[in-house]
Amino acid sequence: MIQFYIIFTIEAMSIPISVRLPKKLAERLDGIAKETERPRSFIIQKALESYIEDIADLQIALDRLHDTSDPFLSAKEMRDSLGL
Repeated sequence: MIQFYIIFTIEAMSIPISVRLPKKLAERLDGIAKETERPRSFIIQKALESYIEDIADLQIALDRLHDTSDPFLSAKEMRDSLGL
């Protein structure tokens, strides 16, 4: 008799967070959850992950924009450097 064992790795424990949403946003969330057959918590988690990543990218771009030691290229210089 052969036995198979399945081992699941859990990244981290989930922490419950309570959030109040405007009615229309909650209805849109429910619609997406129903269409994708995913729980609302999954949709919220993915949306929050995406938002946090976008904010981090924005902050990096703003930091570079305000860094006077970071070289600035005009659009023409950029095209020339790319051979366009």
